[in-house]
Amino acid sequence: MKIAAVQMISGPDVAPNLDTAGRLIAEAAAAGARLVALPEYFPLIGATDADRLAAREADGHGPIQDFLADAAQRHGIWLVGGSIPLTAKNPSKLRNSSLVFNPQGERVRRYDKIHLFGFTKGTESYDESLTIEAGGDIAVFDYEEAGEKLRVGVAICYDLRFPELFRAMAQPDPVDLIVLPAAFTDTTGRAHWEMLLRARAVENQCYVLASAQGGRHPNGRMTHGNSMVIDPWGDILARMDKGEGVVVGELDRQRVVDVRSSLPALRHRIL
Repeated sequence: MKIAAVQMISGPDVAPNLDTAGRLIAEAAAAGARLVALPEYFPLIGATDADRLAAREADGHGPIQDFLADAAQRHGIWLVGGSIPLTAKNPSKLRNSSLVFNPQGERVRRYDKIHLFGFTKGTESYDESLTIEAGGDIAVFDYEEAGEKLRVGVAICYDLRFPELFRAMAQPDPVDLIVLPAAFTDTTGRAHWEMLLRARAVENQCYVLASAQGGRHPNGRMTHGNSMVIDPWGDILARMDKGEGVVVGELDRQRVVDVRSSLPALRHRIL
């Protein structure tokens, strides 16, 4: 089956970002993708803290969530909605949430980003904990369509650096695919993005679908891009450096079976 990562360079206004996302989702569906993933914060990047808080939606209600449900149903695809701002328990913060919709437009899973990014180097500084409330639950869902069955795990951006999260997804059974929406900075991305993605694929012997923000945003921020599809052996099947577009790759469930059979590392685990 074909899977696709949408790469964007989102700006601070929701409406044009939804238009871009809609166009790229349609492109992915036209290319035959059955599961499509948007990048982290696809509805807005570069807005002020106040703007991000103002864009929060209540769980289950709002124009961004309606957009995702409609796009999944209209194209008859499984859609992992990158991440969007939802209301938090703390009224001064938001949840950075990824929502999964099936081809009927029904939401089947929600994941709230657990690990909050913090980084300082020179004039570049980020601290997501100032405005984001961390989640606490792991997200795995079952993809079933036309005889194809997959266990799919969802994580967001900075989560990539914490391998124990992905090991926890393997209870009771390993996942066949990890979907990771992201907005990696270009500084950290050039150093670690590909290395970490391939490591997660190799150690979990599964496919990885990474959908990223990739380019110079209106506020001057540079995100790393390099959306890609990686197979269970760590081979990169498809990739896009910078710019808007769609990355499509082929997921072969038998490839997962073959890798795990020839190198049964998951069965050899002691701890």
